[in-house]
Amino acid sequence: MTPLVQAQLVNEPFGDAGLYLDSRFGRRAMLFDLGDLHGVAPRQLSRVSHAFVSHAHMDHFSGFDRLLAVCLPRRPRLDLVGPPGLIERVEHKLAGYTWNLVAHNADDFVVGVAEFHGDALAAAAEFHSRDAFRRRDVDASPMPPGVLLDEAEFRVRGTTLDHSIPSLAFAFEEKFHINVWKSRLTRMGLPVGGWLDEVKAAIRSGASDDMPVTVAWTAAGTQQETTVPLGRIKTDALRITSGQKIAYVVDAAFHAENAARIASLADGADPLFIEAVFLDADRALAAQKYHLTAAQAGYLARRAGAVRVEPFHFSPRYTGRETEIRREVSEAFIGIRSPAGFAAA
Repeated sequence: MTPLVQAQLVNEPFGDAGLYLDSRFGRRAMLFDLGDLHGVAPRQLSRVSHAFVSHAHMDHFSGFDRLLAVCLPRRPRLDLVGPPGLIERVEHKLAGYTWNLVAHNADDFVVGVAEFHGDALAAAAEFHSRDAFRRRDVDASPMPPGVLLDEAEFRVRGTTLDHSIPSLAFAFEEKFHINVWKSRLTRMGLPVGGWLDEVKAAIRSGASDDMPVTVAWTAAGTQQETTVPLGRIKTDALRITSGQKIAYVVDAAFHAENAARIASLADGADPLFIEAVFLDADRALAAQKYHLTAAQAGYLARRAGAVRVEPFHFSPRYTGRETEIRREVSEAFIGIRSPAGFAAA
């Protein structure tokens, strides 16, 4: 299965948290968290349409300025989604600069910000460059509970975790994946072409199997055309499977409510990117800081039924001990280690 997006950590595991999701076509990207972004090339940042912010601690939000600077001359719009208070924080960041020249540009650049309160989008605002990025409150997009973004091919879901403050976790979900069997198309006498994109769009929109699909092509200098029912194409030339799912969990305390929310969000994720800030021997410090240990991260990945687990966001106190952290995660993930206090979660 060709993945819809490619996921890459923004920094090495001891650095700021962040995940870059790049579309396979290279025209669009998304970010989970905005910590240090200097490891992401400007050409990559310029494709970012949406950034999902877990919370506003510096190592998760300080990169907003760099993203804005790259996107401002290159994109018409940048959308951010985050926890309560994000609108005000973006407003203050934008107010920290002078925009007298940008305001006179012919093209308007818009920063959209939406806040996720509990399990729903509850507040939104826009900041337009033509208006020197003054705040305009707007209605939040109507979304089902837990959904932050919903498009034809995928959705992004979120849940609120306890980090002594609200901290969001995210999951990118391809709705379903459509593979084309070229050899079967050939047996049907049909060519590969742009018409297949229209077929995929029709399937995702729930079109009836009786819908006629017109296919036109040129062969040996002769224009050919035929009409085939959508249902026959689906049955004879396509393979429709469950889609790609990537989950991202950072900055969360280890307790029963967080564990249940993580398990629901990350169910079947491949992979689950999850923080492993402390070794399990330092679980008291982890609890004090509202973070996960490596063993807790592995246990939560196992509980969620994740296909793969990718630990990151390690504390610098363990520099040179990365192997130990990864071993604890792996042992808990495969079930040969249990974190202390796991029964309570």
